[in-house]
Amino acid sequence: MISPEICFGADALSSHPKKHPHLDQLLETAMPVRLDSSSKVLILSDLHMGNGGRLDEFRHNSGLVKTMLERFYLPEQYSLVLNGDIEELFKFSFESIHSRWGDFYDLFAAFRNNGFFWKTYGNHDAALLDNKGYPLASSLVESLKFQYGNDTLLLFHGHQAALFLWQTCSLLSRAIIFFLRYIAKPTGIKNFSVAYNNRRRFAIEKAIYEFSNQSRVVSIIGHTHRPLFESLSKGDYLNYRIEDLCRGYSAADEEERSAIELKIVELKRELNECYRKGKAIGLRSGIYNNITIPSVFNSGCTIGKRSITALEIEGGMIRLVYWYNGRQDRNYISERDNSPMELESTGYSRIVLNEDSLDYVFSRLRLLA
Repeated sequence: MISPEICFGADALSSHPKKHPHLDQLLETAMPVRLDSSSKVLILSDLHMGNGGRLDEFRHNSGLVKTMLERFYLPEQYSLVLNGDIEELFKFSFESIHSRWGDFYDLFAAFRNNGFFWKTYGNHDAALLDNKGYPLASSLVESLKFQYGNDTLLLFHGHQAALFLWQTCSLLSRAIIFFLRYIAKPTGIKNFSVAYNNRRRFAIEKAIYEFSNQSRVVSIIGHTHRPLFESLSKGDYLNYRIEDLCRGYSAADEEERSAIELKIVELKRELNECYRKGKAIGLRSGIYNNITIPSVFNSGCTIGKRSITALEIEGGMIRLVYWYNGRQDRNYISERDNSPMELESTGYSRIVLNEDSLDYVFSRLRLLA
């Protein structure tokens, strides 16, 4: 996994579990969608589309997103879910966004022909609810409920876990929009939100983790810009990988042992860097030696310099994938020994960072939650 700082484990659930009535309401009112083993779904979040100028964080990866949608996911018959904060309405008007990226709206809508297209709203694009001319209005919902057999995957942006923000969204939005559009934007101040505050995003992820385990559902979110797979961040995943390699060492032959030793040295170096970064911001990774329940997945975001992360559901599997332009970032190295797949002659490549079967995920959730 991807995050170098933190995650949460079974000890996050106390003997007196917290109530999350606002998230319970999301589950109750979510738009139901039936999935089966033949379903193919792409989940993206946090595009933060702007006006195409230098403060538009989407422009770096706009070509990558358009190419992978047009030349991979659309012809491969995937359905599409955009899981919130697709437009950056805190800094830009919708008219300026649509003027620059209008061709994307037709592309998004084209996925309806593959099965379905839905768009949840986040805190940065909730104002679209009042826009009667919004071209994707018929697909705009607050949450989705994927029904897979007798199990449920709940898709929502994630800001709803911050109860104060959710209840005061309208008032806060007006104040934030005023600051970002008329003070921060003219002076070149970069975007700021919970995604850049490690303590707040951990609190949101932990609240969603508690709710998901209590409700026995898998939650798929965005908002924090941090990819999560089966509730694990990168630091915790590295711990488990090191433990697995140590267990296999005694039964390995001499050549295999040499390879294991080199791999452990590499993983320890990455793990030390994770802890160093965590210590610098006053956080620590806390799930090692506890049982982690795979109830939270996060698709990450598309506002990196030349790469994005996304979630795929296909053939009864759920995957965290990484698309990039040019050279692969070391922070996104697959531990599955997968080779990158280059998309024809586009220069863009895709690699599977992690995957598991939905049947396994839900079995573990039922047994451990």
